[in-house]
Amino acid sequence: MSLHLSTVILPYRRWHEGGRSAWTRAEQLGFHTAYTYDHLSWRTFRDGPWFGAVPTLTAAASVTDRLRLGTLVTSPNFRHPVTLAKELISLDDISGGRVTLGIGAGGSGFDATALGQEPWTPRERADRFAEFVPLLDRLLSEDAVSYEGDFYSAHEARNIPGCVQRPRLPFAVAATGPRGMRLAARFGQAWVTTGDPKLYENGTPEQSIQAIRGQAERLDDICAEVGRDMTDLDRVLLTGFTPDRVAPLQSLNAFVDFAGRHVELGFTEIVIHWPIPDSPFAADEKVFEQIAMEAPAQLR
Repeated sequence: MSLHLSTVILPYRRWHEGGRSAWTRAEQLGFHTAYTYDHLSWRTFRDGPWFGAVPTLTAAASVTDRLRLGTLVTSPNFRHPVTLAKELISLDDISGGRVTLGIGAGGSGFDATALGQEPWTPRERADRFAEFVPLLDRLLSEDAVSYEGDFYSAHEARNIPGCVQRPRLPFAVAATGPRGMRLAARFGQAWVTTGDPKLYENGTPEQSIQAIRGQAERLDDICAEVGRDMTDLDRVLLTGFTPDRVAPLQSLNAFVDFAGRHVELGFTEIVIHWPIPDSPFAADEKVFEQIAMEAPAQLR
């Protein structure tokens, strides 16, 4: 099984002070997709520069030709399906049909309270996500949509001409619970995981592999339940949140070993963070570029 190697470029640099060069270099290095986080602010970057995902991806689309672009991930925390759909259709048009929407239920971080609301419970996030995804699917696929739900409404929302990609741009649905996995099986072109967050601090790489294997097996079962061909659903691992942390980026061999163990679990795409000095994503840029250029061929 061949593997797509992608990267995620955090939007913390001004466009003309290193922001642009990362995206153009990602294309030169041959990455399949370059994603960015869709947050209002994020963890240790909260008190520094942080730019919006959709404008950043729009700028990236204007300076690249082949590189796919996406969010990893967008959530309902501060998004509404109607306005998000309009932005995504515009971005898909500007990029010539190169957009993937990574989408998840969201968390309890800064995005959850930035609009002045109390953070939603996990149950509330799951309930909203279960309504958000099907409505967004319709908005991106139909010329006009009206809908009245528990959390979201649309009144004759027009989205003409629709996406360049038909019937709509692909969804990569991040999920580890059964409700989210069902959404991935029903609406996703890919499923995304970061592993088991409970293992990040004190777990081992072996425990992480077992946990991810369990997630993949649950996804297989859910695909069977809903009648989805499991081989038709790509599987994406966003790295950096397993007990391995940045160890796979220490050498080409370390990465090939790490990635190979996940390819054996059925993963079709692995995403590595663009190096950021003095952060949890610090890595040697030369090794990073060597991995980008040489690892995919070794994992075919």
